Amino acid sequence: MEKRQLGRTGIEVSVIGLGTMTWGEQNTEQEAFEQLDYAVDQGINLIDAAEMYPVPPRAETQGLTETYLGNWLKNRGKRDDLVIATKVTGRSDMDYIRGGPRLTREQIHQAVNDSLKRLQTDYIDLYQVHWPERKANFFGKLGYNPVDDSDAVPIEETLEALNELVEAGKIRHIGLSNETAWGAMTWLKEAERRGWTRPVSIQNPYSLLNRSYEVGLAEVSLREDCGLLAYSPLAFGALSGKYLGGQKPAGARLTEFSRFTRYTSEQAQEATQAYVNLAGEHGLSPAQMALAWVNSRSFLTSNLVGATTMEQLSENIGSASIQLSEELLDRIEALHQRYTYPCP
Repeated sequence: MEKRQLGRTGIEVSVIGLGTMTWGEQNTEQEAFEQLDYAVDQGINLIDAAEMYPVPPRAETQGLTETYLGNWLKNRGKRDDLVIATKVTGRSDMDYIRGGPRLTREQIHQAVNDSLKRLQTDYIDLYQVHWPERKANFFGKLGYNPVDDSDAVPIEETLEALNELVEAGKIRHIGLSNETAWGAMTWLKEAERRGWTRPVSIQNPYSLLNRSYEVGLAEVSLREDCGLLAYSPLAFGALSGKYLGGQKPAGARLTEFSRFTRYTSEQAQEATQAYVNLAGEHGLSPAQMALAWVNSRSFLTSNLVGATTMEQLSENIGSASIQLSEELLDRIEALHQRYTYPCP
């Protein structure tokens, strides 16, 4: 398994990382353990969770994903050869999380302590801000429309709290998620100005159906050594082609949870069909072509894959050994010109 540098940390992470947000909802603890054992055996060392998980978020299941991971870590041992990442929940109406999560100093400290207990570990390798406190264009919004967010917790306060936790040894490094170019540079410059810990990664959506990261953030990643941790690289499984033609496979995420509509528009369906056809022309599975393309990006640190079955997980991890030809990459670019940002 290829390894890539995590920012300027000296830590190397696998080009494929293991996503976990189905554990506790679509996957049992036993199935989570099976995924973990297989992924680590295949050379994966980056495991990404969040205090909010599993998805969709519910009070009854909140924290189960970290709990499953923590139980596995306790049973397995050898904690130091893994890079464990998790996230603090951004501002939202999830009042079952600390009465309504905010990125204040007090809540950041509480969130880290709670995650450490669930994970049954003394430290978190990468602690990420799941989404910004301020109002911005994330979660499917391509354009920015200014609104009053003057009551937002300042980035400086959140960053100072995270720096305190790094100094305390509870977290090693920090990362961003669902962030914009303005937000990323503000974090980086504030860290530089204060001499505090700097973000080492940005976890944003990135796939053949959503390449918005390339506008602004790709340059930030390369110039600032703050690489992309790509989530939803298969667009919630849509790029496998399994939803085409109105199909609704039993147990699949978009079948089970109708609230997720980001990758189901008519334009998304047309683009997906085109990429599925292209993969077939080159003797590749649609999922492996889509993932191998993400793996090939120069600004990528790790490609986070999730799965509900072991067959899916094996196929997804197998993309790490696939090199796409220049001719195929050119064909992908041609399709991108036709289907530009169908699913921001």
